Amino acid sequence: MAGKIVVDPKICHGKPVIKGTRIMVANILSLFAGGYNIAQIKGYYPQLSTLDITAAVKYAIKSIQEEVVLA
Repeated sequence: MAGKIVVDPKICHGKPVIKGTRIMVANILSLFAGGYNIAQIKGYYPQLSTLDITAAVKYAIKSIQEEVVLA
């Protein structure tokens, strides 16, 4: 996953994207939420590899695990 996800304020308003693309992690997660599988996501975004897609999911998991919840 290291290096697959980048955050740059000049790209997609600083949203996390797959390196070398303007494909946001959120877009990949939305496709999963809509029932797409990895093969279908690769069909929708042919420039992505399986590693790119799994990096997006791992990034989301890590983000949630580090989230601070205030009571």
